[in-house]
Amino acid sequence: MPQSLVRNYIHIITSTKNRKPIITKNIEQELFAYLGGICKNLECNPIIVGGYRNHIHILCLLSQKIPLMKLLEELKSHSSKWVKTKGKEFSNFYWQNGYGAFSVNPTELTIVRKYILDQESHHTKKTYQDEYRAFLKKYQVEYNEQYVWD
Repeated sequence: MPQSLVRNYIHIITSTKNRKPIITKNIEQELFAYLGGICKNLECNPIIVGGYRNHIHILCLLSQKIPLMKLLEELKSHSSKWVKTKGKEFSNFYWQNGYGAFSVNPTELTIVRKYILDQESHHTKKTYQDEYRAFLKKYQVEYNEQYVWD
């Protein structure tokens, strides 16, 4: 086949270092837009970026030109530097080392988009850790609890 055709929707989840609740109301929308801009610059079309207090969710169309690991490196490094310019209260802003990335069926984009939009209300009932464990279970990812949170 002479042509490469790719369409990979990815749901990325990562948290702040030690799940510190540092993503405040006064910065969250700007941060989400900034992360979306990074995705767009890397040709990873962002569908929605959201999150709550100590973590983010990004639903995007992964470009065939960039490996997932490179996308995460760019997202974390650039956004971390940017957040630190937003005030003294963000001087210790860091992302955790790891992340979760899960493929999304194109027929479920609306469901995942709504899920990301509803993060604040969702987290009145469930912690980030419980949410993340549920994703790992749903996608049948084997993990060691000790290494997920360190």
